[in-house]
Amino acid sequence: MPAAKIISEEPLDNKDAKWICLKKIHYTDQDGKHRLWESAERTTRKDSGIDGVAVLAVLRSETKAFPLSTVIIEQYRPPLDNIVIELPAGLIDAGETAEAAAIRELKEETGYEADLTTEPESSPIVVSDPGMTNANMKLVVVNVLLEDELETPTPHLDDGEHIITRVVELNQLDAELKAYDKKGFVVDARLSHFAAGYEMAKRIGSGAFP
Repeated sequence: MPAAKIISEEPLDNKDAKWICLKKIHYTDQDGKHRLWESAERTTRKDSGIDGVAVLAVLRSETKAFPLSTVIIEQYRPPLDNIVIELPAGLIDAGETAEAAAIRELKEETGYEADLTTEPESSPIVVSDPGMTNANMKLVVVNVLLEDELETPTPHLDDGEHIITRVVELNQLDAELKAYDKKGFVVDARLSHFAAGYEMAKRIGSGAFP
């Protein structure tokens, strides 16, 4: 399969945009001074008030046949013209909860199915680039219970989606992401921040900060 690549770029007028729009915001600051701000916003936000979800899947075995692991994906992103390493993620459909969207997106993008005997854990609504956009999301943690080996199920990708699934031990996640960076790939901030936090928790637990 040939590599994806940008063939041209051009300005986008709001009237031609399907997924996002640009806005000029007029506001007064804390000193009462009138100011302007430019913002990009999604046009797809539903009644839930939440744009999307990212899914942190915890893969585990009841027999402890393999270490706790998680799923990351490799996906070409045109705004960066590069492969981006991410958590499975997607937009929330009309009438759908963040938790239901997370379970659906995990299955569609990776083939893994959440263990429905345990309740997903959802973060509060969070934002990642508030200086540019009002886009928001929730991080949903789901359990994936496997038996004695790390299976590689078949994803159910939409037309135009080209996603490669990788399974990484949680203890090796930070090192894996640094290896991706050295190869010239881009790592999504949400995934990078989780890996850094996990690594920091291990250091604190080992007494690195007495």
